[in-house]
Amino acid sequence: MNDFFKTKRLVIFFIVCMLLIGYILYSYTKLASNPPSIIQNAEKSTERGSIFDRDGYPLAVQTNFFHIGVSPKQIKDKEDFSKKIAPILSMTQEEVLLLINKTKSFTYLKKKVDSDVCELVQQLADENNYNFISYEKIPGRIYPNNNLASQLIGYMGDEGKGLAGIEFSEETILKPNIENPSEKSQQNVFLTIDTNLQYKLEQLSVQAINDTNAESMMLIAANSQTGEILSYVSLPSTNLNQYNLSTPEERIDRPAMYAYEPGSVFKIFTVGLVYDEKGISPNDSFFCDGAYEKKLQNGESVKIKCLEHHGWLTPRDALRFSCNDVLGQISDRVSDEVFISRIKQLGFGQKTGIELPSETSGSVKEVSSKLWSARSKPTIAIGQEISVSALQMVQAATAIANGGIPVKLSVIHKITNKDGTIFFEHTPEYKDRVLSKSSADYVLSCMEETTQSGTGSRAKLGDVSIGVKTGTAQMANKTTGGYSDTDFLSNCMAIFPIDNPEIVLYIVIEKAKGETYAGRIVAPVIAQAADIIIDHLGMSRGGAASLEHNGIITISTNKGMELTDTVPDFTGKSKKDLLPLLNKDNVKVTINGSGWVTSQSPAAGTPFTENMTIELNLE
Repeated sequence: MNDFFKTKRLVIFFIVCMLLIGYILYSYTKLASNPPSIIQNAEKSTERGSIFDRDGYPLAVQTNFFHIGVSPKQIKDKEDFSKKIAPILSMTQEEVLLLINKTKSFTYLKKKVDSDVCELVQQLADENNYNFISYEKIPGRIYPNNNLASQLIGYMGDEGKGLAGIEFSEETILKPNIENPSEKSQQNVFLTIDTNLQYKLEQLSVQAINDTNAESMMLIAANSQTGEILSYVSLPSTNLNQYNLSTPEERIDRPAMYAYEPGSVFKIFTVGLVYDEKGISPNDSFFCDGAYEKKLQNGESVKIKCLEHHGWLTPRDALRFSCNDVLGQISDRVSDEVFISRIKQLGFGQKTGIELPSETSGSVKEVSSKLWSARSKPTIAIGQEISVSALQMVQAATAIANGGIPVKLSVIHKITNKDGTIFFEHTPEYKDRVLSKSSADYVLSCMEETTQSGTGSRAKLGDVSIGVKTGTAQMANKTTGGYSDTDFLSNCMAIFPIDNPEIVLYIVIEKAKGETYAGRIVAPVIAQAADIIIDHLGMSRGGAASLEHNGIITISTNKGMELTDTVPDFTGKSKKDLLPLLNKDNVKVTINGSGWVTSQSPAAGTPFTENMTIELNLE
């Protein structure tokens, strides 16, 4: 040992130690003398464009949320800290303790808290000198109307990207190009729906689904002349502000994504295309003996039951009474190839191209397919052995409303830059003619008669002419195969007014309990919905009263609400009046309902504070 600890070796050892200590002291002094660096997010933060209805009512607006995190090893008294912060974060003390005891470095206590909660946490930190709490600001989204048109609007996730609906499909429009901001500025999307009309029809739909104990429901109201969708209902729906709590069923955009067999509503297209091929004429007569039967030379036989023994019927009567037997006979007037070709021309078997993600194409059998059989054509003619979407049904119906020319459906009214400059504005996109005008007019007149004295009589309005076709289809039994004896899809198509068609209205109720016949459970809802639409749009009614007017019109010059030192009285203000508040960074405004403000919190006259929350209830 004495030989190892020689003087020379000891000198070298101490020199190395001194140099190491000197280097450490130098580095520490250098770091201590420099100001701390500011941690920045690697990705630039950009504001996302808003989504509005056609009149400028906000449906999705930009806000900020905060992730609250801590460094547990710096917490001296974890029990005391967890006790104080838990109620602010709406957590239990045990939940907070569990998180901060899991790691010593860093952990999030709660993500996506609003500015009010963040402000309370900051206040707690200041009062107790908690320098171990961090606040990470992230872009967020507020959906003022909660469930309203939820599948259409869609949702923006925690990463600032759209995950569904318009938020997803218009991602490149709503989110600016952060790599080259001058290339494309923030843009706002205005949908074709009318918020007030949407609210009224959603309320009606909720009532209908409750009355029938149904599992789901769809309602689409479209302007048949422009293709703009005025109301888009898919139930069940989800609260977009609590999207993470929703079920898969509540997230499904049924009008776009769900393919189904429509049943007898499809008969209007069968009659239209066969009439257009001159396979039938108005005066032709067919005999219904209770079933369509056909035997082929190869011995194969086809039998499709009808609900009644209708006797002799014209094509118009066949639609009026929804006769399966006669519709099968009508389909025999054209070849298999022509029949399928004309169905495809109407838009079935392909996407409509609407501005929504994950749209289904449905399914139309090919004559050359192994699945094609002798019963395929007469079965498709009555709306089975074919799958369609609600959007396809509405777009095909616009051809009947527009004299044979369908119009492409759209849910985007316009797109503007941040300063309001119009970047894009919807113009009708008419497709190729699929029916002659005489054929379309003939089908429309048949639908009107179906309302007057047929299966759609409960959809009759009285003072506005309306044409409808109802349909009740057995749904496929996915477990055993074939069709279910208990599950039905009940739907009804309406076009009005007959003399100058403006609206196509389509309602689907799925798996109603008890009564399932569409003429009884859907036709009355069609009448109620049509009444709402007519009154809301100010369409002419036969029984409308005449009023005298002095010719003087007063135009309001309301410029909206402004925030000063105190909270103003919002009572009686409309959503449009409140719009400027949603663009302010120093206040969070929550809007419940639709119409005009009836109550507010905090009350008028309350001192205004930075980043305060104002809740407004509208009716």
